[in-house]
Amino acid sequence: MGDILITDDEDDIRSLISDILEDEGYSCRKAGTSDECMAAIEEDPPSLMILDIWLKDSDMDGIDILKSVRRTHPDIPIIIISGHGNIEIAVAAIKQGAYDYIEKPFNIDQLMVVVGRAMETARLRAENSELRRKDASSAEMIGQSVSYKTLVSQLKKVMNSNGRVMLTGPAGSGKEVAARYIHAKSNRASAPFITVSSASIEPDRMEIVLFGRESADKGVEPGLLEQAHEGVIYFDEIADMPLGTQSKILRVLVDQAFQRVGGSDKVRVDLRVISSTNRDLQQEIRAGRFREELFHRLNVVPIPVPSLEERRDDIPVLANYFIASLNKAQGLPLRELSDETKALLQTMRWPGNVRQLRNVIERVLILGDGTGPIDPQELPSPTDGGGDSGEMTLSGSLASLPLREARELFERQYLMTQINRFGGNISRTASFVGMERSALHRKLKSLGVVTAARGGARVARVDD
Repeated sequence: MGDILITDDEDDIRSLISDILEDEGYSCRKAGTSDECMAAIEEDPPSLMILDIWLKDSDMDGIDILKSVRRTHPDIPIIIISGHGNIEIAVAAIKQGAYDYIEKPFNIDQLMVVVGRAMETARLRAENSELRRKDASSAEMIGQSVSYKTLVSQLKKVMNSNGRVMLTGPAGSGKEVAARYIHAKSNRASAPFITVSSASIEPDRMEIVLFGRESADKGVEPGLLEQAHEGVIYFDEIADMPLGTQSKILRVLVDQAFQRVGGSDKVRVDLRVISSTNRDLQQEIRAGRFREELFHRLNVVPIPVPSLEERRDDIPVLANYFIASLNKAQGLPLRELSDETKALLQTMRWPGNVRQLRNVIERVLILGDGTGPIDPQELPSPTDGGGDSGEMTLSGSLASLPLREARELFERQYLMTQINRFGGNISRTASFVGMERSALHRKLKSLGVVTAARGGARVARVDD
């Protein structure tokens, strides 16, 4: 049921409390001095502490221990007991972070009630810590490309503001990861991060899900907005929210308050709002599917999230990250990527972006033999739902060309693919294709291919 550390300078008190609690199924340890108490905590932090204020023959009293434990193990509830207590000591203990205060001689029923509540608090704190740990892993940003660094730089600028952020980018590009990154690094990190999946909630249930409801039989059922109080509410794919709900969300943003469905009282909330969309909201506004005023309320700080196409340098890094995380979470084989596989992954098309890459890596780890580096032939073909490997089939137009023109067309497409793969970096492209940099420049010029800066990266295009 839980491990309780009892610290008191009187052996009979320690034994009495221990016997009572062990009869109720708790596991107890005992300490008679501050040194014994601190050593027990260092060896194995308990789920709960029962701590006497006055400790004879000790370098620290109960308040000193309380302060120390609150610094090093803030999630451990501490119940203070004392036979010399008064209201001033009780107030001092609570101010220093004690869970509760009991005066000796104590009532056994009172002790059991306080211990029961404190253990429930310990359980909830442990659950919250685990959730925060999972949130931190789901908020981990991975990459090294110019596009990735630009994104992270923009996210860092908005972390500790309360400004509303609109994340734009294609499906699967990592917009929710970016939103969680903002939350995890902000001064609201210890508060909830609540996701509203605008596309998956039935329109006729949207208001109940968001605002909650009050009824005679079920009482108060808090909605997602109420659950996100003091934290972040994340509207995933906001363009899919019904128009009727959009107007009510707009009112919440203005008032920071709302009414539950079936209720009459105002519920006030302190929220930071982050939204995302893979659509052009200006076009949605013109089509009458999105409210312009809501757009302006949400789009205070627009941040574009790049597609995987725009951050090809990150593909091997992301693939290795997914291999490690799938090994940890599911026990899938911990394999390496061969150099040929890294190169092929970087030349494939990824319409599903980072999400698709993760799915491909998971599939390979599940279906593979679990040994040795991952080879190119293990990657799924486009017909199997993988990325487009870029393998060229001889189309009718290509087959009808003379050899010289067909070779030029192939070389142009091949070199453009490699230049895009390396983000416009000519030196890296030349190294990969096995050419001198000056020779590659001459070849590109002869093929009518130029490079141009766009969004901090360099990409190739045909010079018409």
